Amino acid sequence: MTDSGAALHEYLAGLDYPVSREDLIRWCQENGASTEQLQAVRALPVEQFSSPTELTEALRTLP
Repeated sequence: MTDSGAALHEYLAGLDYPVSREDLIRWCQENGASTEQLQAVRALPVEQFSSPTELTEALRTLP
């Protein structure tokens, strides 16, 4: 997981699942994520996340 991916966890509190990548991007923007963190979310290979575990696994795949 990249530093951006690891730092994203602080923005995920209170997020309702399932969540789409687009909703996740919007959530991060509304909660002050950095440009680098937003780029990491945009690079996620999955369109929909059904659980925090699934999102965490996707974040681990980021280069």
